Amino acid sequence: MPRGPRPESVPTLIGTACALVGLIDLAAGVFPAFRRSWAHTAAGVLPGVTDPVTAGPLAAALPLAAGVLTLLLAHGLKRRKRRAWQAAVVLLPIEAAGQFAYRHSAVTVLASLAVLALLLAHRREFSALPDPRGRRAALTGFALMGSASIGIGTAVVGGRPRETLGDPSLADLLLHTLCGLLGFEGPVDHTGDASSAVGCSLAALGLLTAVTALHLALRPERPAARLPKDDEHRLRDLLARHGDRDSLGHFALRRDREVVFSPSGKAAVSYRVVSGVMLAGGDPIGDVEAWPGAIERFMAEADAHSWTPAVMGCSRTGGEVWTRESGLDALELGDEAVVDVADFSLSGRPMRNVRQMVNRIERGGCTTRVRRAHDIPDEELTAIRRAAGEWRGTATERGFSMALGRIGDPADGDAVIATAHKADPSSPYGDLKAIIHFVPWGTDGMSLELMRRDRSADPGMNELLIVAALQAAPGLKVERVSLNFAMFRAALARGERIGAGPVLRLWRGLLIFLSRWFQIESLYKFNAKFRPRWEPRFVVFRNVRDLPRVGLAAMRAEGFITLPHPRPLPARPHRPCAHIRPYPQESAPGAVRPV
Repeated sequence: MPRGPRPESVPTLIGTACALVGLIDLAAGVFPAFRRSWAHTAAGVLPGVTDPVTAGPLAAALPLAAGVLTLLLAHGLKRRKRRAWQAAVVLLPIEAAGQFAYRHSAVTVLASLAVLALLLAHRREFSALPDPRGRRAALTGFALMGSASIGIGTAVVGGRPRETLGDPSLADLLLHTLCGLLGFEGPVDHTGDASSAVGCSLAALGLLTAVTALHLALRPERPAARLPKDDEHRLRDLLARHGDRDSLGHFALRRDREVVFSPSGKAAVSYRVVSGVMLAGGDPIGDVEAWPGAIERFMAEADAHSWTPAVMGCSRTGGEVWTRESGLDALELGDEAVVDVADFSLSGRPMRNVRQMVNRIERGGCTTRVRRAHDIPDEELTAIRRAAGEWRGTATERGFSMALGRIGDPADGDAVIATAHKADPSSPYGDLKAIIHFVPWGTDGMSLELMRRDRSADPGMNELLIVAALQAAPGLKVERVSLNFAMFRAALARGERIGAGPVLRLWRGLLIFLSRWFQIESLYKFNAKFRPRWEPRFVVFRNVRDLPRVGLAAMRAEGFITLPHPRPLPARPHRPCAHIRPYPQESAPGAVRPV
């Protein structure tokens, strides 16, 4: 049976209502006039009732803190997080009591209690598992921020000796700090405006501590993805039997991915979780008949953690199975350039530019070698690996769905490495000038994984090595070679034809403009030099509003966006419940692979 996306209307509605309550709290904390309500006039004449506008720091700090916390919880509620539900059930009654005490607002109190009633009535909807490291990170963050806040707060309280009444002891200072962090008055008194300034400072520190702990507890899960040895062996067995189907299959062996297997063990989906997006790469691995079982496990894992499921770079067949079995939607993302070795030749007018470039470099004394990784001596392989790392143009390795992230691993002995050599006494890399790395694509193919060259090398090294690899392919028993992925290739190709409509021309113009940063057009033209056949690749997603989030997660996975994440404690590996190629850092114009 086809599996549809999980209904999310109730959690979304409750999360939105919770966000509205939080906005009211923020308004009450920021704008003094808003803190007045229709009941304020009546309550103000009663004996012993405190004026909410002049109630001191607590009157502003409590609604402000409650508003920020409620807004944070609203996002977790929309994602069906169980921990967010638990926190909201505790916070909303406190928030309602604070609104009644400081604003005397019956409407706001009723709104908070109504949201609380909805949470209790639909508690079964909030079953998403939290980040397995979230509780530990939250406790660590709370301890560190709390200690810092107490230290800073004590300095603030005791740092005004001329404005402090009496001679408070250290215990009094600490007690006043703790009370101030919670939004209450302590035993230390200050003169003039100092009392209000100290109270607001302590309340702000307390709010910052609470927000930090809550953020760490509710943030999207970022499991420390590791591919266990047993899972890697199982994937290699599946690739040995079914690896001919997808050129991206070998990239499932990236060791920063995780994997879920079908119940029969005959198929698997590899993925990584980035910013709450469960991002799979390429088609499922294994027997097509077992794909539905692996996809069902994948979707169940996404539902259990309230991750957003998505697939980058699946084939047409993969897209059809994904959409049929999961209820997701698909969008063509671009085309993969595949060269059939038997049809490749440098002769003819269409190949003139490539032919001239290759001949020019070869006349300059450059030679090439194309070998399987297990045929390269260890010493030379170490030098190749070192050069590839030092020629990388970024601090971190880029790539996810069409990158392996390693060269010369003993387990990847069937990989093909093409190298360019030219005598250069001044080079620290000897005569090595450029490297291209291909991973196996079944038994008769290979897929381009990485291109690197020395910055001082002649332009056209990538073209030279691709041609050398294609010419050496028959000797390696390789019949097809997958090159770069060209994003939005069809739009670029159709938009430049005679008779293209205004919308298509406008879309092509936008892509050319974006090529200043992402080299979309130049990559398409680089691939087209080798006269490939184009195989469409698709992105699979739940709904249109998820596309920006999926796109951001894909760019982070590919290494184009790097956000630092402090890790106070070593992370424990997460175990599951059960195509876009990266930019090679060097090339002639156009030889850059986009996300």
